[in-house]
Amino acid sequence: MKTALLFDLGAWSAGHLENVERALERWVTADAPAGVDHGAPAELVEAMRYAVLDGGKRLRPLLVMAAWEAVRGEPSVAGQHGGALRTPQNEAALRAACAVELIHAYSLVHDDMPCMDNDVLRRGKPTVHVKYGEASALLAGDALQALAFELLTPDDERMPAERQARLCRLLARAAGSAGMAGGQAIDLASVGVALTERQLRDMHRLKTGALLQASVMMGAACGDASAEALAALKSYGAAIGLAFQVVDDILDVTADSATLGKTAGKDATQDKPTYVSVLGLERSAEHAQELLAQALAALAQSGLPNTGALQGLADMVVNRSS
Repeated sequence: MKTALLFDLGAWSAGHLENVERALERWVTADAPAGVDHGAPAELVEAMRYAVLDGGKRLRPLLVMAAWEAVRGEPSVAGQHGGALRTPQNEAALRAACAVELIHAYSLVHDDMPCMDNDVLRRGKPTVHVKYGEASALLAGDALQALAFELLTPDDERMPAERQARLCRLLARAAGSAGMAGGQAIDLASVGVALTERQLRDMHRLKTGALLQASVMMGAACGDASAEALAALKSYGAAIGLAFQVVDDILDVTADSATLGKTAGKDATQDKPTYVSVLGLERSAEHAQELLAQALAALAQSGLPNTGALQGLADMVVNRSS
């Protein structure tokens, strides 16, 4: 089932991606904050920037912006370069978008290391530990994680303390032992183990789904939404979070490394349980479409009038080729 959408996702994405890239370029830097005598070591920042800039789908930042716009009920006001003008509300959403991308980047740096998945290719280039060494990669990941929360807590009256705290809590929970880190621990312990479909789903809801769902909820937290809308967005985020992993498992079998930008066939080589190994290729593809239908149904129940971007992103997640 291919979702027919009138919404132009490419045009919508372009301005937001430009804004996110410019903000990441500006915030991942060696410059010292005002009142501090020195900034971060240049070599460390170089590894951080290598991990974050010039690559990746930026799906999580786009989910933040799409959910925020859905809660606002209208698209963000465009600036002269196609991105959103810097208003207090836009600034909060942009900071949330960049923060979640920094957490995602840090997780990839650490996951690729020899003590984890031991991968040498990410986003079409050598992984951070291959380029800079294991110690530098470990520190770069640590620093990216810290920077994510620094972005969410600016010394700025335009971003209320209550909103800062809510965003930090959403991101911390998604990244921690009850989210991404916990899922990775289960994943490492599951090598060579035959998992049931339920066990596999529970693992990936933490490892992959939690941060994607948090991206949606952080976008919503930058505005005001009813309890019903928040519940619907949470269901939407859960569905696409799991769908992303199902499709990832399919592509690991059907696509090549050049297309994926990472090592294809790695899961089978490492004897990791995947949706393809548990359900089979055909059933996995069907399940991805079922999850897409669940995500779109949740949006229909949300009562939010401006969900075109969220619909388009869900379709992109399930029907992507890389």
